Amino acid sequence: MTAPAGTASTGTILQALGALATGAVPHGLRAEMPGRVLDIVGIAVRATTLDTSRAVMGFARDTGGSPQAGAIGMTERLPAAEAAFVNGVLGHSLDYDDTHLPSILHPSASIVPAVLATAESAAESTADVPAAIAVGIEVCVRVGMAGFDPHGRRSLFFDRGQHATSICGTLGAAAASARLRGADAATATHAMAVACSMAGGILESNRTGGTVKRLHCGWAARAGVTAADLACRGLTGAPTALEGTFGLFAAFLGDAARFEAVTEGIGDRWHAADVAYKPYPANHFTHAGVDAALALRARGLRPEDVAAACLAVAPPTVRTIGEPPEVKRAPESGYAAQFSGPYAVAAALCGGGGLGLGLDDFSDALVREPRRRELMRRIEVVGDPDLLEIYPYQLPAVLTVETRSGSRLVEERPVNRGGPQLPLSAGELAAKFADNTDGLLESARRDEITERAGALAIAGDVAGLLGALADPRS
Repeated sequence: MTAPAGTASTGTILQALGALATGAVPHGLRAEMPGRVLDIVGIAVRATTLDTSRAVMGFARDTGGSPQAGAIGMTERLPAAEAAFVNGVLGHSLDYDDTHLPSILHPSASIVPAVLATAESAAESTADVPAAIAVGIEVCVRVGMAGFDPHGRRSLFFDRGQHATSICGTLGAAAASARLRGADAATATHAMAVACSMAGGILESNRTGGTVKRLHCGWAARAGVTAADLACRGLTGAPTALEGTFGLFAAFLGDAARFEAVTEGIGDRWHAADVAYKPYPANHFTHAGVDAALALRARGLRPEDVAAACLAVAPPTVRTIGEPPEVKRAPESGYAAQFSGPYAVAAALCGGGGLGLGLDDFSDALVREPRRRELMRRIEVVGDPDLLEIYPYQLPAVLTVETRSGSRLVEERPVNRGGPQLPLSAGELAAKFADNTDGLLESARRDEITERAGALAIAGDVAGLLGALADPRS
């Protein structure tokens, strides 16, 4: 475990993170945050149709408590922590939420719901919603970077089966919620220290099934709001809750945590600017394969032309989208297909909606379609060590297809669409929101929500935004 660097003047790592103030967020970064809100809101609206979402809404409804904040898809108002829980579950349920590289975590689905719930419920809220989101994302990403091994090019959290998104999202949500409530640096530090005792999440469901991963961002948002509330009431946490002998890093990362990655350039370098939107509703490890398959389809390749296909990806990603191969080549549901490299390639070759593949392409019915099943059996996923030169700063892929006519087609995709190097345009983000809410929001309501999300940078009217989302079908 390397010694803390860059924290001598600010004390512990948590104190360095706690010193991040909303007023220090660069103007350009702050201006990007309403887009993060609209992205999560659109995903959450679509997720209201899921059985797991209905289960979570019922759970939150039955907990009772003070009506403090709104939850998407619910007419009842909930305690702030429960509203954050519902919206966080919905925001992550479709695996369509944004990703930071190289930490490989998804910050907005925890941070945005925590901030919205806090802003609506806390009388002392400063209502600087965009800046609070930026601070929360920054904390989340910096804690996640402690688990990134630049030599092995891998996430140490991930290697241990831990969901860095929910672990780090808990701290980010706590920091954002505390700052939005007007907490000073000391109180924000205590909020994160308390949150360290609440952070968790394992990833086995990615490999062998289950929908529990959908809860992770919601639980992180809930825990973050709760930790901030408790800290603002005077509860304290260990100042060394990250780097201490019995701290979070020791518990989750052993002696391999990179303390210096958390504090390096803090206050000057904002990692939150590097978070990439997802153009496709699937695990981000599949996206370059989708891009490659779409390119081959544009070149005239048809599914029936494929004799065999090989999707080469960075070796650490194979276990998520390629193993066990018998599961990934025959996913049992649309949700399982979101973590399948063979299905992503097959669906792209068959042609999809949205920005190339949309949520309708991951239905249970399409996953079981005989043509797609047969095509998936001809697609293998392999690890290519050469791609480690790029991974995980990008999630590259090389798709090679042997056709029935005897030709060999190759498409390389070293850069991911949706990130800083290939950003989605404003029109593409609007198209994603429209696709997510199609059939659930009428055009007038969609325009209202888009306008209200954009206005958060000026007015901070969270109640108006969530009020318009209480019953998307009304």
